[in-house]
Amino acid sequence: VTDTAGLGDQNFNDLANKGGTEAAADFGIDWQVFESADPAAYVPNLTAGAEQGELTIGVGALLTDAMNEVAPQFPEKKFILIDAPSTASNVRSVTYRENEPSFLVGVVAGKFTKSNKVGLVGGIRIPPVIRYEVGFVAGVKSVNAAAEVSIAYADSFGDAAKGKELALAQYEQGADIVFPVAGATGTGAYQAAAEKGAGFWVLGADVTQDHLAPGHELAVARKGVDFAVYQGVKDLAEGTFTPGAVNYDLKSGGVGFETIDDRVPAEIVGLARGYAKLIVDGTLVVPSTDDELETFTPPAEPEPIMEASPEATPGA
Repeated sequence: VTDTAGLGDQNFNDLANKGGTEAAADFGIDWQVFESADPAAYVPNLTAGAEQGELTIGVGALLTDAMNEVAPQFPEKKFILIDAPSTASNVRSVTYRENEPSFLVGVVAGKFTKSNKVGLVGGIRIPPVIRYEVGFVAGVKSVNAAAEVSIAYADSFGDAAKGKELALAQYEQGADIVFPVAGATGTGAYQAAAEKGAGFWVLGADVTQDHLAPGHELAVARKGVDFAVYQGVKDLAEGTFTPGAVNYDLKSGGVGFETIDDRVPAEIVGLARGYAKLIVDGTLVVPSTDDELETFTPPAEPEPIMEASPEATPGA
């Protein structure tokens, strides 16, 4: 069951569909998508899913209330809620430490920017987006205390025109890198970068979207929505599905960090890998809330790790 952005968002919902489609092929199950035209569709869509299937997946924190209402009505069925905790006992609640890969793309942005100004365009300021935002600011400031980070929210995950408008405003105010964390709204930031031309960059959230503005994407804070959906279907097929809280981080590979190596200098990529190792080792705890960001003290810059390896770039 999608949120209101639906399929074709080039992001969150499409990732969930990718994981389910691949699992359907691998495990011989029927996979069906219910698109939610508006929030009022969440409860009937989740209900239809539970009536027709063994496992129903709600894609996004915006479905939390609906999931908590519907899941207890079908105690013999199984559910997954992506991006938020659930109070229902038959729900697997999947959350992510988005702040970890976003810290790393923040490192890239802080080192790469030529104008000393970068921006973030958010969809709706819900907890997973806050984690993205806070981690990004911490990463930028850890390597470039003088850099300015401008932040704007569209209050929608499905308004590409608004995303473009906000990104263009940040570019015109001097930012040369924008990080859209906004689902389909974020595709507008890619449109803005392409329109502005050479020297204007974007950072990807959840999945690469370089095809939307070829040559303008620097790095990606990857989020394994497809991984969580695939794993849930696999567990169902193998009879090992368990409800409860699951949290994916850089160490587990449920989130990851990627760069476009011919665009980002090797020394910046190496520095980001060095920070990634600190995160995985537990030496660096990336802030995830506004309060944690307020008290965050950047660590000393680590030694760059110049050779790529699974250990150097967890989750890549």
